[in-house]
Amino acid sequence: MALDFAAGCIGGAAGVLVGHPFDTVKVRLQVQNVDKPLYRGTYHCFQSIIRQESMLGLYKGIGSPMLGLTFINAIVFGVQGNAMRKLGRDTPLNQFLAGASAGAIQCVICCPMELAKTRMQMQGTGEKKSKRKMYKNSVDCLVRIYRKEGIRGINRGMVTTLIRETPGFGVYFMTYDILTRSLGCEPEDPYMIPKLLFAGGMSGIASWISTYPVDVIKSRLQADGVGGVSKYSGIMDCIRQSVQKEGLRVFTRGLMSTLLRAFPVNATTFATVTLFLMYMREGEECCIQECEPQAVPLQPLQPQAQPSSM
Repeated sequence: MALDFAAGCIGGAAGVLVGHPFDTVKVRLQVQNVDKPLYRGTYHCFQSIIRQESMLGLYKGIGSPMLGLTFINAIVFGVQGNAMRKLGRDTPLNQFLAGASAGAIQCVICCPMELAKTRMQMQGTGEKKSKRKMYKNSVDCLVRIYRKEGIRGINRGMVTTLIRETPGFGVYFMTYDILTRSLGCEPEDPYMIPKLLFAGGMSGIASWISTYPVDVIKSRLQADGVGGVSKYSGIMDCIRQSVQKEGLRVFTRGLMSTLLRAFPVNATTFATVTLFLMYMREGEECCIQECEPQAVPLQPLQPQAQPSSM
């Protein structure tokens, strides 16, 4: 299980560096005011952030996921690996159940982390240098929210996070299992790494598509109240107001940037985790073999010559 945790940490850090700019674009598109939209689409959002806020604007709020996602991936891959060992048989259904359990458990860290990330990403929208920063960094953001709203405040969006993450991670691991079996990702295969990258990327896409509407509502609830005014009283009120104003299309806002992010991030994460585990397990097997005492064939005892009395 320690190897699963270590692999998850490494995979999580790699995934954050690759995908955070796409996540910033996704959040901006999801929560922008439909009456006065700042961005026309994914490309325009990228272009506007770079022009108005510099390249660093795409990396706003990266501190929270860099710390949080590393632990989250460690928890997810650790719990999933342990759950699979408890379930016994390696089947797609068990992969789904193990992934869903891992997804539910990591919500304790995921929800506050995403709250801080969302608030930081929305801060200073359209400004290269924010005139008045509400939050200094992700930790300061959570501390301020806690002082103002208590535990309930830093867990804003927990129910939607749970609804998104539980089936989302189930689909994630099940899809990866099905694809790696179908593609035949064996260690001796010369195309193993491209196959792992493809399977990981498609798993991420499948996971996001399966739960994306919930993510839109979660982002809106977590961004609500940034300026001191709250628009939504709860999940159902958020859904009702969003659909009334924007129609069912609201549930696909930011989907393009999410899918563009999902493939490279999850391809990197899954390939890194899989290769790390393979390498470490091979190393463990070699160490075990070297440490095993070598069997020495026993020679039959030769009768010793007795000293003569003469």
